[in-house]
Amino acid sequence: MAKKVIGMIKLQLPAGQGNPAPPVGPALGQHGVNIMEFCKAYNERTKEKGGQIIPVEITVFADRSFKFITKTPPASDLIKKELKIDKGSTDPSHIVAGKINRESLKKIAEVKMQDLNAIDIEGAMKIIAGTARSMGLEVVE
Repeated sequence: MAKKVIGMIKLQLPAGQGNPAPPVGPALGQHGVNIMEFCKAYNERTKEKGGQIIPVEITVFADRSFKFITKTPPASDLIKKELKIDKGSTDPSHIVAGKINRESLKKIAEVKMQDLNAIDIEGAMKIIAGTARSMGLEVVE
């Protein structure tokens, strides 16, 4: 028989650095989950991703047990890392923060493909290009 789900929690945490401090402690504590057990499991699973932000979806069951899945880092983080920039434009419609080419878009789209709602790599590249534009980056061929 399947366990009864009592909650779904979505967090974005640095890889290998989950700890009981907010936002982890309060989010898990309200569902009665063993916070240290989650932190150890999360850190173990993400330790090789070296400081990237890793989204995690935690399913909490009625017996206070949990399971979680990790996702790929947010597209904006991958774009910033690829272009070696600290942040996007403060005014994307007027100030250009940089340029991104198709090669970089494809590289990021391949990493994000499993988490995107895209049929093929071209569709995934369009999604990543949209994120890049919203960060004030110019998409060049």
